Amino acid sequence: MVVYNFKTIQCVPTAKDFVDIILSKTQRKTPTVIHKHYAIPRIRQFYMRKVKYTQQNYHDRLTQILTDFPLLDDIHPFYADLVNVLYDRDHYKLALGQLNTARHLIDNIAKDYVRLLKFGDSLYRCKQLKRAALGRMATVMKKQAASLAYLEQVRQHLARLPSIDPMTRSLILCGYPNVGKSSFMNKVTRADADVQPYAFTTKSLLVGHTDYKYLRYQVLDTPGILDHPLEERNTIEMLSITALAHLRAAIVYIIDLSEECGYSIEAQVSLFESIKPLFSGKPLVVALNKTDKCTFEKLRPDASALILQLSKSENVSLLPMSTLTEEGVSGVKEYVCEKLLSMRVDAKLNTLKRDDVLGRLHVATPAPRDNKHRVPSIPQTVMEKRQQTADADMGEKPLLHSNAVDLYNKDFWKQGDDDPDWDPTVFGPDWRNQYELKEEEWKFDSIPEIIDGMNIADWIDPSILNKLRDLEKEERLRLEALEKRLESEEHFEISAEDLAAIKALREKRSLTRMEHRLTGNSKSSPMPHKIAADRAGVDEFERHLSDLGIDPSRASHRMRERSLSRGRKRTRSESRPKGMDVHASRSRTPQDEGLRDKRQKLEAQGKAWRAQKKNNKLSKKGEADRAIFDSKPKHLYSGKRGIGKTDRR
Repeated sequence: MVVYNFKTIQCVPTAKDFVDIILSKTQRKTPTVIHKHYAIPRIRQFYMRKVKYTQQNYHDRLTQILTDFPLLDDIHPFYADLVNVLYDRDHYKLALGQLNTARHLIDNIAKDYVRLLKFGDSLYRCKQLKRAALGRMATVMKKQAASLAYLEQVRQHLARLPSIDPMTRSLILCGYPNVGKSSFMNKVTRADADVQPYAFTTKSLLVGHTDYKYLRYQVLDTPGILDHPLEERNTIEMLSITALAHLRAAIVYIIDLSEECGYSIEAQVSLFESIKPLFSGKPLVVALNKTDKCTFEKLRPDASALILQLSKSENVSLLPMSTLTEEGVSGVKEYVCEKLLSMRVDAKLNTLKRDDVLGRLHVATPAPRDNKHRVPSIPQTVMEKRQQTADADMGEKPLLHSNAVDLYNKDFWKQGDDDPDWDPTVFGPDWRNQYELKEEEWKFDSIPEIIDGMNIADWIDPSILNKLRDLEKEERLRLEALEKRLESEEHFEISAEDLAAIKALREKRSLTRMEHRLTGNSKSSPMPHKIAADRAGVDEFERHLSDLGIDPSRASHRMRERSLSRGRKRTRSESRPKGMDVHASRSRTPQDEGLRDKRQKLEAQGKAWRAQKKNNKLSKKGEADRAIFDSKPKHLYSGKRGIGKTDRR
């Protein structure tokens, strides 16, 4: 598990970009239109809102930066020392402190100018106070240009650091430059570190992972270290010193036996002795690399004596290997992982939690109460099971005896003579003859089923099954008779004239439906309410006179004549002028209109109606109608105004 993920730190903008981002957001998110004829409380509120919104944006953005960057007192000492080596602890704290001070200054500026805006007596004075407040905030942020630029560089470098978990199982490779640390890491992990034949190829900490006994181990490749005082070591060497000092890991100190790295064995042993205090309390292995070039037996006597002197130290093991031929590489890895694992287990056992766990465990051992020998009681079934198992081991197949097997081997699918209505394909096998009852004749008795306190058998006809058989037989005979009658009937055929007539009727019906769909039900329009009311009044009057014993014919005739004369219109002969042709007008046929038949005419009318349907929704007579949806488009009559005249608005 990675404890610290510095890749999530957000980008730190420059001072100029910071100011532009905040002011642009204020311009976009707050109202922009104000007039001098507004009430002064409204004008004050307008500009106070801008000042408060700008201050809150500055505060949130600076708080995000201060929260993202880790505090050196709250993180692991390894990362705290790493930040000190790479970026200088004092400079780092100073930059974060300046941003924190800038945040407080901006908050105070906003508080002061909001207090002044409450006493603004005109739009001009409120506007000038707002400009002064935003200007002072921008000035404060521009003074933090150096701190923001430094923190952005730190963020970029932190994002490039490998994800190192200080609490997991770790192996640290150390030694002089070019002794084979990166080559060893490439062999035991899936990492791909750069390997070159010159010193200081590795300039930073590299991380790889390997597995041993289903556990994941973290392997750290450190830059090379030179043998000189701590004050004279550069930043690259201090990375290795930091990892050795703060990580609880197993140390693999690699020595180049061939001295091709450019440093003698005496110098490598001297470096081991100078950094030996960093190895205290940690598993330590000295790996003798490049045995393919020079073995331990071929070394100079003085060099071999120095190396043997290392092995006499406490907790130090010498293991030869060759990263070129991979001889001994896996052995070094397994040995180091095993030592680290045993060290971590011992450390856990030595903690205070061990006593708590052991205090909860108690193994009870019964004490004998007398000298009487008691033979264990083993059930007979267990003894038989053991015997069957022993026989099976000897190759004899044990015999299986089970009531279920005996019942399965018997033929229960045959219908019993006592109950001929039992159908095994419906009810399953008849197990009733296996019942163990006091009397044998009770086996096939009907078991009573009780629902709501009543026996179902009392409501069932005993001869229901015989009646069902009779009904099924009668149905089968009727179906056979129907099939014979259908086979004996002559085949009915329709003549060509009948088919033509049916086709014409269907065509006429289809045309009628199309015409009705287009024109609506105009031919059978409902009767007007007034005429219906008049008719209902005459009929009611006649019925009333008949009930009185008076003949209503003369009165009803007079009422009907009066209603007809009141609504009488001129006839066609009266309205036609002299000399006008009297012949009836002839309706135009579809052929006169250039169409094939009535169906094509109705289809054309339907297409025209569907094309006009969209225009009808928009209240248009046709496609040529011009519609202006909005006489005052907002994008032409609203927006932000610059400095200048505004009388035209």
